[in-house]
Amino acid sequence: MDKKFALAIHGGAGTILKAEMTPALETAYTQGLREALHGGYAVLQQGGSSIDAVSAAVILLEDNILFNAGRGAVFTKKGLHEMDAAIMEGEYLSAGAVTGVRNVRNPITLATAVMRNSDHVFLSGEGANDFAAQQGIKLEPDEYFFSQFRYDQWIAIRDSDAYALDHSNDEGERFMKDKKFGTVGAVACDMFGNIAAATSTGGMTNKKYGRVGDTPIIGSGTYANNNTCAISCTGHGELFIRAVAAYDVSCLMEYKGLSLHDAMQIVVQEKLVKIGGEGGMIGVDAQGNIAMLFNSAGMYRAAKNDGSEAIAIYEE
Repeated sequence: MDKKFALAIHGGAGTILKAEMTPALETAYTQGLREALHGGYAVLQQGGSSIDAVSAAVILLEDNILFNAGRGAVFTKKGLHEMDAAIMEGEYLSAGAVTGVRNVRNPITLATAVMRNSDHVFLSGEGANDFAAQQGIKLEPDEYFFSQFRYDQWIAIRDSDAYALDHSNDEGERFMKDKKFGTVGAVACDMFGNIAAATSTGGMTNKKYGRVGDTPIIGSGTYANNNTCAISCTGHGELFIRAVAAYDVSCLMEYKGLSLHDAMQIVVQEKLVKIGGEGGMIGVDAQGNIAMLFNSAGMYRAAKNDGSEAIAIYEE
């Protein structure tokens, strides 16, 4: 049994600049990342599975109002919270995903239930909510998801056709200049050499038409295969869908024999850049190697393995 286990998490990417961050907010984000990292890593240390570790980490991020997932989810055009999530494990390629769900406290828990307790991979909208009720998944009233910060974001642009890509703290036009992609995710390798990925998001502020991003799409925002890698993405979802970004990393490893880092480097810094895809991703392979790459100004991220720990926000 290989004892080398590892976990990495992210809390979104984009125009995250130190000059625009207050010390208090930076401390809060860092603490939120640390809690999620330690929560997921504790599962691995106790001999738990990679799937349980990524789920534990993402639940803690969903429960943190600072991140655009679960409790801190952004508002849609209609002033609602519609959330997406996906989870996948690399041993049997089992996966579960949900999109457009409402009032579900932890969408990643619902995605996990889809994977484990249904014959399906991907459920949407009312059907996904019906399944949540049947499974006894914890629900919360609309007020639980309310964040003044997210509400102010929405009010600034709700009367326009603009949509915001996340954590900006000023009026309308800054949204399109300062692109921020609020998604949370985790990837892990457990002591048995099994890997998994999980991703969760509240989507885009002011989104309409039932828009779906890359997060719940297996192969685009989330993917895991023991033979290659586990990947969780954060970025401008439309471009990550078009690039099939997460699976592309796996393909480069499987068919070209590239390392995790080199495969991610090509997808993030070359392929996505070429089509205007801004954001980043975290990855792990079955040997416990970790990579966290992004082509934006920053990415909330953290990783832990073999006693070493890293938490970062800005480009280094």
